[in-house]
Amino acid sequence: MPLLPKTPSPSRRTLLRGLGGSAALGALGTLAGCGVPAAYVAPGDRAATDRSATERRLIWANWPLYIDTDDRHPSRRPTLEAFEKETGLSVDYIEEINDNDEFFGKISPSLMNHQPTDRDLIVISDWMCGRFVRLGWVQEMDRSRQPNVTKYLDPLLRSPAFDPGRKFTVPWQSGITGIAYNRHRLGREIRHVSDLWAADLKGRVTLLSGMDEAFALLMQGNGVDITDWKTDDFHRICDQVEKQVAKGQIRRFTGNDYIKDLSSGDVLACQAYSGDVIQLQADDPDIEFVVPEEGAELWAESLMIPDLARHKANAERLIDHYYRPEVAAELAAWVNYVCPVPAARDVLASSDDEETAALAEDPLIFPDAAMRERLAIARDISAGERTEFAKRWNGIVGV
Repeated sequence: MPLLPKTPSPSRRTLLRGLGGSAALGALGTLAGCGVPAAYVAPGDRAATDRSATERRLIWANWPLYIDTDDRHPSRRPTLEAFEKETGLSVDYIEEINDNDEFFGKISPSLMNHQPTDRDLIVISDWMCGRFVRLGWVQEMDRSRQPNVTKYLDPLLRSPAFDPGRKFTVPWQSGITGIAYNRHRLGREIRHVSDLWAADLKGRVTLLSGMDEAFALLMQGNGVDITDWKTDDFHRICDQVEKQVAKGQIRRFTGNDYIKDLSSGDVLACQAYSGDVIQLQADDPDIEFVVPEEGAELWAESLMIPDLARHKANAERLIDHYYRPEVAAELAAWVNYVCPVPAARDVLASSDDEETAALAEDPLIFPDAAMRERLAIARDISAGERTEFAKRWNGIVGV
């Protein structure tokens, strides 16, 4: 496949929201009130009759702007069209996921009542995937149909705490939550999380408002192993953030509008997503992204097959298509997130297009060895912890 360089809209990540709203808390509260065991689906009750052999199709729900398109024909999706041509399968691709909580609320009534969602494949953030896995709302994948996933999935992403061995989920794209800053305006480097609290940054720092997005990096600044953090670690972070708010160190808490603040110079340093910074650097090379020496959080949005999906085998085949290094490379050249297929790096490096080949050397798409040593996937927040933690965090943020 030809590898066409593509810089996606900087607004892509603005659609990937965290806990900010109350929809999911309300939904989980309802489940708890009715008794979570009643909503849980046992492994033997998750599968429907698979129609893949007779119905050569599947339905895939994804986020907007999260797949490669043809510059000349934006409605065309080259990697997906290649799959359809090769396999004879028809894919109904729906860009309907704008918020993790909103989508949870949209399909949870069907899943808790053991009804099909009319979707064979969905993509949501790993912390939300953890809820689906705990509730038994997703099916275990048949890896015999996915040799490319088995061979090429990045070892760093293979076994998150919420899904050991990745039995139920497969990363679609990945990213890093770290620190972005304007090197020219600040006049020095940032290397540690604690650097955010320096006197020359007073009132010029933002943190992410979503609890799931913000807490892990702050814990890492305290030397915490985020794969096994404890309740006291969370409350210690809250204590520290409260003090910084009281001192006026933190300008505000943001969604993805930190992009605007950093670009304008109103903010000099902030919590940020690696994919955003790649896009910002195209316009302002003075913007840097740093994985602090204490470490940073590696996250993913992952593919899952919900209960009672009618075309499970077809969905598994599609997932494996995107784990071919040449396909993963074409997708990475467009979306510019951390590629979950390290072997795609060599494909990009061999491109005749200089801009595309340069992506192979970008550590925010293919983290180098030194950076990889400092990346970790945080254990997720359990259902029992979430209400308590969200109440405290949202009280600080002002939600």
